[in-house]
Amino acid sequence: MVQVLQKLGQLNKSTTTSTSKRNAHSSSVAILDAAEHLMSLRGYNSVSMREIAKQAKVSLSSVTHFYGTKENLLAAIYERHTKPMNARRVELLNEAARISNPDEQLSAIVRAYIIPAFSSQTDSGGGAQFTRLRGIMSMEGHDVAKRIIAGSFDEISNIFIDAIHHAVPNSDRVSIIWRAHFLLGSLYYTLVTPERIDRLTGEDGAGSDHTRAVDELVSATVASFKDLAGSAA
Repeated sequence: MVQVLQKLGQLNKSTTTSTSKRNAHSSSVAILDAAEHLMSLRGYNSVSMREIAKQAKVSLSSVTHFYGTKENLLAAIYERHTKPMNARRVELLNEAARISNPDEQLSAIVRAYIIPAFSSQTDSGGGAQFTRLRGIMSMEGHDVAKRIIAGSFDEISNIFIDAIHHAVPNSDRVSIIWRAHFLLGSLYYTLVTPERIDRLTGEDGAGSDHTRAVDELVSATVASFKDLAGSAA
């Protein structure tokens, strides 16, 4: 009987520990969600840790317990999006590398960069809210955000620039960098303001057609890069 009671005690302890871990995970995710939502609307500088705690319905001490500082919070937001986003980009880029037709390969490379940005955070890392946040962080020019952005995207950006440089014969790499920069601006604007497409086309929901948006972005970007063939000095 004593052994039975001991086992029941261990089981109850294990159940309590599991419940505590689930609650802790739920709170940490709620804090991240709240921080991302608020920063995507108002930026990094204008959002306080106290406001994040209120939005997440947790205590301020819980926010500092899980993340310590607002900089750590921003880094965690970027990490949960960019890790799956960049992993998916590498997958698609590897598929593009196996394509022998030069035009089809270039299109596949560009598509590999664009598609994950349209995905939600739960599958491949992107989505409109995170893209809005990225746009605001870039415009604010905060040193913290600059470091996090560079750490999240510079390596994958250079991989894609190199792939495009290889796919477009005798192209000028600096010009590719500029046009890749323009693509990033197009991505931001397309994801953040789809209602403008609705107004100009007169069709409700036209701007939210991600399949059409990806196709149009790929077509325009591929044409831009193709134009650089033979541009190297």
